[in-house]
Amino acid sequence: MVSLMFRIETGDDKERRDLLRRRLLDTNTAASPVLRALRGTPAEREVPLQVWALDGAGALAGGLVGHTWAGWLHVTYLWVDDRHRGTGLGSRLLSETERIARDERGCGSARLETWDFQAPGFYRKQGYEVVAVIPDYPPGITEYTLTKRLS
Repeated sequence: MVSLMFRIETGDDKERRDLLRRRLLDTNTAASPVLRALRGTPAEREVPLQVWALDGAGALAGGLVGHTWAGWLHVTYLWVDDRHRGTGLGSRLLSETERIARDERGCGSARLETWDFQAPGFYRKQGYEVVAVIPDYPPGITEYTLTKRLS
């Protein structure tokens, strides 16, 4: 049996990180016909999608930040100012984002993550279903992953 020696290092290294990402992408593409078919197409790239709500004075009342990729909408952040919660603004922001993702970007599904103290009930009311639950992430909090069919 041959014994190999490795030196293990820690620390931030942008060059190594980018190399690792490229190699993982290449490995995944070689292993998956689905990912291979995406290579070189517009669907391969993450495209930012941001929707903003401004009040009468032009101040930020709420917004949604996400991106589309491979026929999916990924909602990263959805926030509504306390003064505007309960007005339907969050629902409007989410539905407009879903409309853009579906009608203008061809997305068939959406996904997001939320914590137990944030908005899992809100998202369920919008038609999202819980597909994963991670307890104690971080300790004392439960994280939910939810998805929804857009078509």
